[in-house]
Amino acid sequence: MTKEVNMSTKYDPTAVEAGRYETWKEQGVFKPSGNEEAHPYSVVLPPPNVTGKLHLGHAWDTTLQDILIRQKRMQGFDTLWVPGMDHAGIATQAKVEARLRENNVTRYDLGREKFIEQVWDWKDEYASIIKQQWGKLGLSLDYSRERFTLDEGLSKAVRKVFVDLYKKGLIYRGEYIINWDPQARTALSDIEVIHQDDEGAFYHVSYPFVDEGVTYDGKNYIEIATTRPETMMGDVAVAVHPSDERYKALIGKQVRVPLINRDIPIIADEYVDPEFGTGMVKITPAHDPNDFLVGNRHNLERINTMNDDATMNEKAGKYVGMDRFEARKAIVADLKELGVMLNVEPIVHSVGHSERTGVQVESRLSTQWFVKMQPLAAEALAMQKGDDRVDFWPPRFENTFSSWMEDIHDWVISRQLWWGHQIPAWYHKETGEIYVGETAPSDLENWEQDNDVLDTWFSSALWPFSTMGWPDTDSADFNRYFPTSTLVTGYDIIFFWVARMMFQSKEFTGRQPFKNVLIHGLIRDEQGRKMSKSLGNGIDPMDVIEKYGADALRWFLSTGSTPGQDVRFSYTKMDAAWNFINKIWNASRYVIMNLDDTTEAKLPSQAELSLADKWIVSRLNKTIKHVTEMLDKFEFSEANRALYNFIWNDFADWYIEMTKETLNGDNSQAKVNVQNTLAYVLDQTLRLLHPIMPFVTEKIWLSMPHEGSSLVIADYPEYDANLDNPIAESQFQSLVDLITAVRNIRSEANAPMSTPIDLLIKTSDVTLANIFAENGDYISRFAHPKELQISADVVAPKLAMTQVITNAEIYVPLAELINIEDEIKRLADEVKRLAGEVKRGQGKLNNERFVSNAPEAVVVSEREKLADWEQKLAATEARLNELKNA
Repeated sequence: MTKEVNMSTKYDPTAVEAGRYETWKEQGVFKPSGNEEAHPYSVVLPPPNVTGKLHLGHAWDTTLQDILIRQKRMQGFDTLWVPGMDHAGIATQAKVEARLRENNVTRYDLGREKFIEQVWDWKDEYASIIKQQWGKLGLSLDYSRERFTLDEGLSKAVRKVFVDLYKKGLIYRGEYIINWDPQARTALSDIEVIHQDDEGAFYHVSYPFVDEGVTYDGKNYIEIATTRPETMMGDVAVAVHPSDERYKALIGKQVRVPLINRDIPIIADEYVDPEFGTGMVKITPAHDPNDFLVGNRHNLERINTMNDDATMNEKAGKYVGMDRFEARKAIVADLKELGVMLNVEPIVHSVGHSERTGVQVESRLSTQWFVKMQPLAAEALAMQKGDDRVDFWPPRFENTFSSWMEDIHDWVISRQLWWGHQIPAWYHKETGEIYVGETAPSDLENWEQDNDVLDTWFSSALWPFSTMGWPDTDSADFNRYFPTSTLVTGYDIIFFWVARMMFQSKEFTGRQPFKNVLIHGLIRDEQGRKMSKSLGNGIDPMDVIEKYGADALRWFLSTGSTPGQDVRFSYTKMDAAWNFINKIWNASRYVIMNLDDTTEAKLPSQAELSLADKWIVSRLNKTIKHVTEMLDKFEFSEANRALYNFIWNDFADWYIEMTKETLNGDNSQAKVNVQNTLAYVLDQTLRLLHPIMPFVTEKIWLSMPHEGSSLVIADYPEYDANLDNPIAESQFQSLVDLITAVRNIRSEANAPMSTPIDLLIKTSDVTLANIFAENGDYISRFAHPKELQISADVVAPKLAMTQVITNAEIYVPLAELINIEDEIKRLADEVKRLAGEVKRGQGKLNNERFVSNAPEAVVVSEREKLADWEQKLAATEARLNELKNA
């Protein structure tokens, strides 16, 4: 048992945290214990994208994981926390291309190989920054198992999954309408498209009938409304609903597309909504997903009028080479000049934008690779009905998962990027034959590999098992730590990631990927707004750590963490977090300064404990139980609330103050007992706090009597029913109530502690009288009476202030200091308050539904509270009447 260093007079997070993380890594305390008899507990870190630095959301997400893994490690579990990062295909490539554009260079100028080198340089740069940030946050990751979604092991897993799904017929290649990002020049899945309201217009255009004798409603044209006139060059039909009586006579007739002068038929299809607009819809199969399906049903031509950068191609006629929006303006102007623009109706409508680049998405006809989702989704949904289900916290998010899986579309997995897992498909240069395999064809010179890469989420969907060594099913980590124990992530990626991990894990391992998934919300600013660059309200977690320390940030993030709910960042709350740690620091410093070299952090026997000792041990024991239960339910905020109340109120404000009497007294054995009890309570409290505040707790713990090298691998406190002492808690609470009552009286009367007072305690409760008598030293220290009288026969002086506590009335004669009328008014207000409490309690107990449905212990507790309020009310009313009648 040693003391490492003396503690400074003020908590300094920079000094406390300096070098500590490096020491932990050198000690190897973050690695699994290797104890085969221990129960495994594993977490895979949701891999941050190597697109940039970690933000406050990452800090929140990883803090919660670290709390869980640190607690389980201390509880004796064989813990593994796997770190890693995601290559983030489209997002990272967009960042690197933006950097190149600053020098007027494109990826095409460099070529694929040189461009990929640039991206790897970016990855190395930001991976280094991210790892430094992990260290600043104190994350207890096993770096010996660090993974990257493009490393060789994960690439092998990706190839196997692709090939196996292809052989099962669950991956196919086809020409479909997909979401297209014209800046990144790649396909997007549906959930990579963000819809937002944009200003636009309905352009009402006349399409004339080809045959001169055909008219509708007395006119030789029909009216078509479109929001995208730039796609008109790809029109191949006009559709009406088959049961729409207005247009039955027109079905089969032809109209001419203005500007391009293409003759197209009027067809009947149930896709058309007769109630929307004119009930006539132009069909452009190469530029709209619904039109694509209509075109397939009617064997219509697909005319793609745009290049992959959203400029118009040769099929757009004279608009070739124009940007899509320039073309729109030009086409509208030409339609007006021709006299066929009937009306322009301004609207605000929901338009898809790329999640990564922010540009407006195009629906574009393209040949892509797809995953057939229905069979995989069905298996994942079935898994949720069995023993191998994934438990969502909060449970309501399982409905989010299920709804999406039940209404799922095929997943477009190919991306027209250079950064990522290149699709393991080759095309024969002569025959066009497709070869799909985990390895390249033996005669590679005759084949050309598909240029596309896989969607980033394809590889991250394998993360829980690919990081454990799969597809090597004999891997030690795979057999030991998979399925993983808990995944922590935000509700915004349930579709992107959680669902995909679940169906891929079920398909390839036959198991759940994790037993629990804890869903948290988003970090918002003080006004409740989402943090974004455009608003300029983002907070860099490293800036917060520099000012307040990592422990304060971790405390704030976990204290505000109710499963599924958003958190508002607040510097006021950060100040409060720092103040709390400073309170812990000062209380701990006081305790350590008052310990001897022979002090042990071990509890003396119950017979040697004073009332205050028994009380604090019982309160600590209950706190251990509550904190453990709350963390098991992922209720971090509730766990922190219990810790805060115990440390600030019970330990620092009451127990430590109570010990000063003994520490400064002459009873050496009593002093030793108090020192050991103080050390024990502080030791256990630091262990409870360590998963949340790892730096400051380690620093304090190493400064006091301790056994072991680090709190990281110390034992977590366990609840012990033998240490529960409700009698001591009740008796000590009476002392607290008495001292608080006297302090309140002094405050009301503006009588400082230096002012001598007489203290009269009237009670007919013999046990309570004995408690007060036996703890007269405490009463003297905290109430400072010049005379103390405890008796059932106490006669209340007329000019005295009164407080009523359970089973006792407190009188302080302050004849020179108080005004009788003021005291009557104060007591009258107190009668009102107590009467309200009695009424509330009576209302609750008179409610038959409450009495019959609530647990018996709750009902009993309410009856006891009511009896206590009634006793206090009666005593206060009696005293009020005495003063009124005096």
